[in-house]
Order: sequence, then C-alpha cells, then structure tokens
Amino acid sequence: MKKWILSAVLLTTIGATALAQDTTATLPAGHPLSGGAFYRGMSKAIPEGRVVLPYGLEVTFEKTVHLIFPSAIRYVDLESNNLIAGKAEDAENVLRVKAAVRNFETETNLSVICEDGSFYSYNVKYAEEPEKLNVEMKDFLCQRGQSGACSGYAECSQDRREAQFLYSGEGRLPSNRADIYFKELGNESPVLVKLMMQTIYKHNKRTVKHIGARHFGMQFLLRGLYAHNGLLFFHVVIGNQTNMPCSVDFITFKVVDVDKKVAKRTAIQEQVLQPLRACHQVAWIRGKTSERTVFALEQFSLPEDKQLEVTLYERNGGRTLTFRVQQEDLLRAERIDNLKLRW
Repeated sequence: MKKWILSAVLLTTIGATALAQDTTATLPAGHPLSGGAFYRGMSKAIPEGRVVLPYGLEVTFEKTVHLIFPSAIRYVDLESNNLIAGKAEDAENVLRVKAAVRNFETETNLSVICEDGSFYSYNVKYAEEPEKLNVEMKDFLCQRGQSGACSGYAECSQDRREAQFLYSGEGRLPSNRADIYFKELGNESPVLVKLMMQTIYKHNKRTVKHIGARHFGMQFLLRGLYAHNGLLFFHVVIGNQTNMPCSVDFITFKVVDVDKKVAKRTAIQEQVLQPLRACHQVAWIRGKTSERTVFALEQFSLPEDKQLEVTLYERNGGRTLTFRVQQEDLLRAERIDNLKLRW
C-alpha cells in the first residue's frame, strides 16, 4: 500500500514539473514569469477600444492649476505625495492642483469622478511654467460652437452634437466616459439621468394642469410628472407676476398627513424627501418672468392618509408657496420612454 502511494506522489510531481517546463517554453527567452506583458495563468489583453485615455497635465510649486468640471466633484484620487489637490471653497466643481515638492521627476497620475458619472484621468508631470493654468473640462452633453464656448444644450446642431459626443481618437471611449454608477441612482447611469432631465426641460410639455399654488403674485406649478426605472421626475415652474424679483432659498419635498388636525393630535413626524438631482435649479426670478426646474427623486408611494407637499421658500422674504400631490397623481406619471431622448 505504501509503495502504491509513493508511486502516485512521484507521478504527480513529474507531471507538474513537465507542465511548468512546457509553460515556460512558450515565453520569450530571458522573459520573467511575472510582470510586463505576461501574467501567470490565463489572461486576455485589454483591447484598445476599451481604454480611457488620460489627459496630460503640468503642475508647478509656485502656481495653482484650476480644473473646472461640468458638475460637482465627488471623488479625487492622488497617486503620489508629490501632488496636493482640493476643491475650491464654495465651488463644488472646481479642483485646485499644485506640486507639493519642487522639481519632482517621476510622472504621476490623478483621477476625478463627478456627480454626473463622468470619469477623468490625468498623467501629471512637473513644469516650472505650466502652459495651462485654468482648464475647463468639456462635458460631452454640453455643446460648443466654433469658438469652443459652451452654447447650451438647446442651441447646437445635430452634427456638432455627434461630433462632441464622440472622442476624436480612433475606436476609443470618450475621454470623460460616464459609466460610473452611484448608489442613490440605483441601476441608472448618471449621464442617462442627466439626459432625461435635460430632455424633459427642453421638451417643456405640460402634462399636469391641476396641481399648483398661486399667491402673492407668484405661481408655483407642477408642469409634468414622469417615472423611469425607480426614479420620479418633477417638472416645476415658478412664475413671478410682480415687479419685485424673488430670490429662492430652497424647495422642500415632504410626505405629510392629509388631515392636519390628526397630525397635530398624534404628533406624527413628517418625512422629508431629498432630491437626487436637479436640472436648471433656480436661484433668482426677475419680475414678470418665469423659470423652470426638473427634480429627480427616488420612486415612492403614498398611503391613503398621506400626501406630498412641495414648498418654495423665498430668501429673506415672506413669500412661501405650497402645492400638494396625491397618490393617484403619482400613478398617472408618464413613462419617460414616451419622450424622444436627444444628445
């Protein structure tokens, strides 16, 4: 029995040695078994068409480079202690970058993820006098004219939209490929959410005609309600029919009791719903004008004794307007598929 076990172990050892020699024989002479273009075990090369090319960026010790992004910065990764970076104060979409060490020799890299799901990568090197100190990163949903300035979504031709969306490199992804998914948006891509909100805003179709508030010469109306893949989109319009401008402080979404008397007796807590995204958020409405905003919220439902209160608060003023949404209104929300999405 012992002889049989020893023979089996010997045969296994010889087989493993032969396999290793055969694998090594397939590698070029003098090439190491790890690192470089070869990997241990089975592997597949990343095709060129799946590579997101980094931008080149120069930094210096005496000056600060500012990167201006199309949406708020969510994540920054510095791969070296030779760099320091941070968001500009009170500016969520501006990143300040500079060298922490004079004349560092080794090239490093920097990565940024924004709220719209866009991803930016940079190869960074030191330069005494960087050629570009202030860089505006182009959003591939933002269209630009021949001068290079962003002309707004609605003012661009179809040809230029397609040209701006695709990266100029052959077969490669856009330089700010936006396939980053965030937990609060569930299974929906942030760039698609942004596109849907822009389409609702541009389409400007009034699908809700019975919900709104009018007071103090102001109008606060629900213009449209849409649903898509676990999200609800509220298209609201704020109209100012007076000569006095209105500064918007904030807009709240709260689930409250239908019967206010019952709420006072039972002291039931109000549930505040936080918008996940806002398109064309309004801060100022001039006299005799109106403005529109599209809000995206996580999908929810309302019990029979609850309703949604949407309230607009004026900054440094007493004008407050509230409209209410019932469960039957939510059930009548239009599918976003019925809109024709456009880049």
